[in-house]
Amino acid sequence: MSRRALPYRIPSEDVVQVDPWDLITDDGHIPMPEALPDWDYQMDLHLRRTVRIDQDRARSQTGLPPEAVLMLAVVWTATGSNLSGPAQHVRLTGSGSAAVSLDVRLRGSDLGGLLLVDTALLLAEHRSEGRPSSPRRAGSVLWSDRSALRLQGDAPQFPMAVIDFGRTSFPDGAAWHLQISGNLESATMGSLLLLVNERNTAVATAFENAGKPRDIDRIVLSAVYADTARTMIEHALSLDEFVDGAEFPAESLGETLTALFDQLFPGRSISDMRLRRHQSPSLFASEMQEAVKIFEVSR
Repeated sequence: MSRRALPYRIPSEDVVQVDPWDLITDDGHIPMPEALPDWDYQMDLHLRRTVRIDQDRARSQTGLPPEAVLMLAVVWTATGSNLSGPAQHVRLTGSGSAAVSLDVRLRGSDLGGLLLVDTALLLAEHRSEGRPSSPRRAGSVLWSDRSALRLQGDAPQFPMAVIDFGRTSFPDGAAWHLQISGNLESATMGSLLLLVNERNTAVATAFENAGKPRDIDRIVLSAVYADTARTMIEHALSLDEFVDGAEFPAESLGETLTALFDQLFPGRSISDMRLRRHQSPSLFASEMQEAVKIFEVSR
């Protein structure tokens, strides 16, 4: 736990003991890793840990009376979606040692990028009386802990939705469509949307099984990845402001497209690939296939 200079007393570090987060899967549970390279927005996350709190010492060391109500809270933040929210909270009104089981479920559609999971011991209710050095405001942080999980692997990640193309302007028989909107400084999460046609059962099923894909699902997902990467690169090369050395805001569409270009074509210049696409589109298409490693199901 990092120590911060606060205008009130906080308990010693050993007042709260925490187990590492576990990632709960269909096959059981594993310690939460540093990264999930195969994660996608269809994959919800289930996390679990136990926190042990010496309530008596937590109150006495902060100058709080025995009846002061404490709270253990979990809050999540996802850098890729720029979203955050409460995950769980447990009120503590007893005495002695308390073992609290935290069980957190997060929707994959809300996540992306780096997932930060903060666990904190708080003062649950405002106190109008007490020692000058003791916490008084509801929500005062007495202890905190942060864990991080990187969710984005090599593939570009952005929101997706499964819809019936028959009710849209898209061709009924198309399998997917990538929407790109906004300028290069727009937030990535608001600029990209992958739409999957529910009428195409092979593609819709592949995304349903993305957490544990079969070989056929991996082939389908490889094709979708290759096509979306091609669409994104061609969109980038069509924009005059997408040039070598350009800088874009963090989490912006420009930053995402630049990162994808550098990943697919390391050592190549944007001007060179723009010229290749203009002069020899068929060769450019073949180089894209090589860059995305299409149909290499071991990705």
